[in-house]
Amino acid sequence: MNPVLAIFAKNPTPGQVKTRLTPPLTPRQAAELYHCMLVDTVTRVKALGVESIIFHDGGAGFFRSAFPGMRLVPQAGACLGTRLENAFDVMAELGYRERVVIGTDAPDLPLPFIGQSFELLASGTGAVFGPSEDGGYYLVGIRGGYGTLFKEVPWSGPQVLSTSLDRAQESGLQAGLLPSWYDVDSFEDLARPGLTDLASQAPLTRDFVREYAGGRPMAAISA
Repeated sequence: MNPVLAIFAKNPTPGQVKTRLTPPLTPRQAAELYHCMLVDTVTRVKALGVESIIFHDGGAGFFRSAFPGMRLVPQAGACLGTRLENAFDVMAELGYRERVVIGTDAPDLPLPFIGQSFELLASGTGAVFGPSEDGGYYLVGIRGGYGTLFKEVPWSGPQVLSTSLDRAQESGLQAGLLPSWYDVDSFEDLARPGLTDLASQAPLTRDFVREYAGGRPMAAISA
């Protein structure tokens, strides 16, 4: 059974994505930034050489046009926990054992981190998390069942990871942790030097941020 990587994504619709960045970004600018992060993410993970699925929130038309040939599955569920459960169930039904989910909020996430998640799962680790600096996680992977892993988690709060680790223990899942990284959630996150570095692995995101800054340091703009 081959490993599989799922990407949770939304349609880049103004007013519905990256709303925490508006203002100072306009809804259209925030949607453009999200589009850049999405394309960078989908493009970059191809280098991993693993099968990928986009679990989309919103209609499939945009994704069929932007990423022709990729398997598309609609997200299902009222909350993130239910959507994750459904996604892992779908991937299991398709015959995958090592299943990893990422979002699009870390467009320059080092690919070796994702590769390490598959290695941990293949070695028998039951669940893998990629800790984010805000107390959540940028990646979650499962080898078999998920138990209560996604039940009663305070999503979008600083206790997401710690609660999830508790749920893993309750479910008898050995949990592995990847190196910490950051999500681009707030306007201040755009000031991170790695996003605008010429060597950035997320070129569309980099170019958007550099163009928005107009040559000025983002740190000065966000201060």
